[in-house]
Amino acid sequence: MIEFEKFTLDNGLKVIVHQDNSTPLVAMNILYDVGAKDENPDQTGFAHLFEHLMFGGSVNIPKYDVPLENAGGENNAFTSNDITNYYLTVPKQNMEIAFWLESDRMLNLAFSKKSLKTQKNVVIEEFKQSYLNQPYGDVWLLLRPLAYKVHPYQWSTIGKEISHIENATMDDVKSFYSKYYHPANAILTIAGNVTMKEVQSLTLKWFGPIQPGEKHQRKLIAEPTQTEDRVLKVDRKVPFDSIYKAYHMCARKDAQYHSTDLMSDILSNGFSSRLYTSLVKDKRIFSEIHAFISGDMDEGLFVINGKLIKDIKMEIADNAIINELDKIMQNLVEETELQKVKNKIESTLQFSEISALDKAMNLSYAELLEEAGNINKEIEKYHAVTRENIIKTAQEVFRPGNCSTLHYFSS
Repeated sequence: MIEFEKFTLDNGLKVIVHQDNSTPLVAMNILYDVGAKDENPDQTGFAHLFEHLMFGGSVNIPKYDVPLENAGGENNAFTSNDITNYYLTVPKQNMEIAFWLESDRMLNLAFSKKSLKTQKNVVIEEFKQSYLNQPYGDVWLLLRPLAYKVHPYQWSTIGKEISHIENATMDDVKSFYSKYYHPANAILTIAGNVTMKEVQSLTLKWFGPIQPGEKHQRKLIAEPTQTEDRVLKVDRKVPFDSIYKAYHMCARKDAQYHSTDLMSDILSNGFSSRLYTSLVKDKRIFSEIHAFISGDMDEGLFVINGKLIKDIKMEIADNAIINELDKIMQNLVEETELQKVKNKIESTLQFSEISALDKAMNLSYAELLEEAGNINKEIEKYHAVTRENIIKTAQEVFRPGNCSTLHYFSS
């Protein structure tokens, strides 16, 4: 059980406070409700570009990292299709530095031509190194637009193409900042040896004067139900043939989410999982195989990917996966098999409650989804999943026509 308190400033900033007296550190997490799905289709990669720009200095703090490191702190950030998240830890006695740093770059980021050019080059180089020149690096650049034809999940956080970042102007990035980087579009969570009174005082002092901005209203087009299977075949200079099968699944808040997550673990979590036992160990079709869910806020993907053993034909590998999916669609899983993956999930969730930073992140995300208190209901929701739920979910996710398959051949 993670206990917390909440309050909201007049400018719309939501604040969550979790008191953890076991740590000398204070964790600050600030989640901005903007991700790659909010980008203009002709200007993709902006959310990720901003993750970099936010470390380029603000009006009153030319170098973000310097005062934080001098105070014994650490920081980082990440971007997804749904959110952009910034986090740091700092010794309790230097806690106010965290409020000063984060409030200043929310108040007024320093938009210099030099910083924009530098960060654009960093992102462009990342695009080349991680997505174009890395073995299997372009998989999601191919798989997303294959699976999504309408919804903006069709592009990765890095963007559709390098030119979108290359052509980003100062006016473009300033417009993006003013639309999304303000108190009404953020959730601030503090976890550590703090009191509600301390956090309220510092939040009012540093974030209170910032103008609220206008909370953006999404009008995303829902992805139509996929009714025909899609297949894309590519040749690349990679060591092994690989296959990627993406099935549309429910959204993160959907009641079926927890059964879908458990189903992915039954198929692929550990050496005793179904896909590993059958297709790696027994039949030796794959050298490795994995199943996972994207966990997106909107309807996401259930992905199965594997690297083929040399001389195994792609058609044989593809059919082998389908045969394993047919089994979970047609037969109830054993109660012991289901309980095993429930126990693993429970231990993972309990482990995530040890670190103050993890708790701060999880509380922020739960609040964005619906309500921070739901974080304490997750284990209960997983344990409530039945064998009947699993087979029903399997039949919905793995139905004919719902799959986008990428055949990735080595050349």
